[in-house]
Amino acid sequence: MKYELDGISYDVVIEKKNNKNLYIRVKEDGKIYVTCNYLTTKNMILKVLNENTKALQKMVKRIEKQNEKSNKFFYLGNSYDIIIREDTKKVLIADDEIYTKDINMLEKWKKEEIIRIFDERYVYVFNHFKENIKSPILKIRNMKTRWGVYNRKNHTITLNSKLIEYDISKIDYVIIHELSHIIHFDHSKNFWNLVSKYCKDYKKIRKEMKE
Repeated sequence: MKYELDGISYDVVIEKKNNKNLYIRVKEDGKIYVTCNYLTTKNMILKVLNENTKALQKMVKRIEKQNEKSNKFFYLGNSYDIIIREDTKKVLIADDEIYTKDINMLEKWKKEEIIRIFDERYVYVFNHFKENIKSPILKIRNMKTRWGVYNRKNHTITLNSKLIEYDISKIDYVIIHELSHIIHFDHSKNFWNLVSKYCKDYKKIRKEMKE
């Protein structure tokens, strides 16, 4: 079955099961997957698709962004095409391309850059903080839902390693955000006033990081 959305024809994969409701998904392969009851006809499916074009457009856009990211290397707010060359001795960036011997070399370089840059930005931001606070221990790990976490019990700040994909202003914002939690362990007006003291554009940055 085919379905046209915004002038583009999409394959529709129908998966029939013994369930009451009909579900629509768009997967990485760009196809529309419909899970429905055995008694659901193609005309019924078409009607539901037509009634949910806006939701389909959002799904398609999200998948397109995901696929674009998977083919690119993101570093400090810029995207690069990955060029594999066996004679490459170290990772090199030239214009919009990043050269590496293999993916292992690139991943090793990325981990080193995460540690180096996060340490540098943490020291820089902390030294500009005028509030009298004790320096927390900095930790780095991959997190699915949060950019940073302040742990009051252990007095640690954990940064999401994925922040390396964003520019310095966004890395600094997350550090400022977590340092501010040492003084205000909530998201009160006083907390945001403190964040704003060191990051005037925090609302704009937060919006961009949610996109």
